[in-house]
Amino acid sequence: MSRIPRDEEREKRIDFDVVVDAYDDVERAMGWFYYLAEQCDFPFKARCIAERSISPLLVDEEVEVISEASAKECERELFVEVQWKDRQMAVPLSQLSIIESSNTSKQIVEDWQYWVQRGYEF
Repeated sequence: MSRIPRDEEREKRIDFDVVVDAYDDVERAMGWFYYLAEQCDFPFKARCIAERSISPLLVDEEVEVISEASAKECERELFVEVQWKDRQMAVPLSQLSIIESSNTSKQIVEDWQYWVQRGYEF
């Protein structure tokens, strides 16, 4: 993914709502994990926007996002549990775009994608 321009409003929200008081990678990971867990309205429909070698999803495939993956799965990046074909599995949230959900969930996913596209890491 290419770098995107800095968005001051989004930066402020992430700094004050997600990674506030996070001083290391573990605390930043947990900040994102709990932000998603506490604020996102599951389930929701999403579309794959980027292929990843760790995921079987192809661009434009649609899935139902059921929940956030376990904290262990989210130690390096955010993963969500999806229903795909006849299976349930975890995929990177960064490869999904919301099709249908609440505005809050849409904002959370877009905040995460912004974080990733800006090159930020835990």
